[in-house]
Amino acid sequence: MTFTEQANGIFRQAIRDYHLTDDVDTPINNPYERDSIEYNLYLKCWIDTVQWHLEDIIRDPHIEPADALALKRRIDRSNQDRTDLVEDIDTYFRRIYADVKVLPDARLNTESPAWAVDRLSILALKIWHMQEQTERTDATEEHRAKCRAKLDVLNEQQKDLSTAIDQLLEDIDAGRKYMKVYRQMKMYNDPATNPVLYKS
Repeated sequence: MTFTEQANGIFRQAIRDYHLTDDVDTPINNPYERDSIEYNLYLKCWIDTVQWHLEDIIRDPHIEPADALALKRRIDRSNQDRTDLVEDIDTYFRRIYADVKVLPDARLNTESPAWAVDRLSILALKIWHMQEQTERTDATEEHRAKCRAKLDVLNEQQKDLSTAIDQLLEDIDAGRKYMKVYRQMKMYNDPATNPVLYKS
């Protein structure tokens, strides 16, 4: 089994588990051993799934401003959790490829493996929710047909991205590419760099 076959399966599992209640306040019940890559992949997709639904809720045109602000703060925290977790997943990759002998002509990739995995998790969510749209009995056949066409594209994109990630990992393992990870520096979250915070 390739890494992305494993990841895509875990992402589907997390999304399916969330939709058993379809409630953003449902406590996570991660079935994997803590500190394992499986645990982090499940947690990553769970965070993404909850945030997906928070983004839906906040777009309600009738939402109370105070509720919207509370949701915005929650989404901000979720984004930070997501970023931290991506960095944890990159730490996993750095650990397993730590002893690889990098070839003299090795090249750098445009993004780290974990940031590509981040996109794969979001893609799993898009596929789940587009599939839902193709099955809506309260929508027109035209709407369902448009969504089926979009779903075909999303499935192709998932296949291509999965292939690209697996190939990247193969290249890193063979020393043909090397990892260089930059930690995120979100200035708006830092009281020392956000002028609204440090001037208050």
